[in-house]
Amino acid sequence: MTNHPYHFTPLGVDQETLTPNPSPSVLVISADKNLAERISLDLRESGYAPLVAYNSRTGLQQVVSRQPALIVIDKMLGEDSGLHLCQELRQSGNYVPVLLLMSRDTVDDRVACLEAGADDYFLKPYRSEDFLKLIRLYLEVDSQDTHILRFGELVLDLSVRRALRSGRVISLTMKEYELLKFLMEHPREVLTREQILETVWGDDFLGESNVIEVYIRYLRLKLELDGDKRLIHTVRGVGYVLREN
Repeated sequence: MTNHPYHFTPLGVDQETLTPNPSPSVLVISADKNLAERISLDLRESGYAPLVAYNSRTGLQQVVSRQPALIVIDKMLGEDSGLHLCQELRQSGNYVPVLLLMSRDTVDDRVACLEAGADDYFLKPYRSEDFLKLIRLYLEVDSQDTHILRFGELVLDLSVRRALRSGRVISLTMKEYELLKFLMEHPREVLTREQILETVWGDDFLGESNVIEVYIRYLRLKLELDGDKRLIHTVRGVGYVLREN
């Protein structure tokens, strides 16, 4: 788990129009109306502004029109797939934090969740206290993250959770951001898979190095989009290191 929220500022929009809402909106997309209403009630009682959609189409409309701070997607959406909806959001350029509600907790399920672009997952049956704790981890602001990390032409602005390389803005999901941040906090230092898993994902993923490999691949694709040289290198049998060559 992580305790660093992700804030997105659409390009070309006056910052003054994007003043954070004192009640962040959370969109819940689930075909299970009873579950969606229960989650909505818990969110409202905890000070959030809940939005509800019962299918993918309505959910996508809500994303565009309401621009929620966080999206909760039920993996089972009737005839639709929550994984497919998550992929659609990411492919459209939306990088708001996404949590998937899942019924199973196998390695394949977890990897499928992350490969779809979700930042995290929550297992059913629904438990209010645990769920709200996870929501707070993503939406509460960490006032200490106000400085900038630099590595060559790569810049990570922690105050707005934004990465740039040679002036090019790089859109990152929450986990991609956390992974890059950890690497940039330890430049030229070989970080083991165990260190990365514990820091970025927590105890839930200990021992499952394939999760790291998935996200390292994502980061490399984004960092090397314009043919830039590789910065994240594999140290075979150990882990990864951020270095020039």
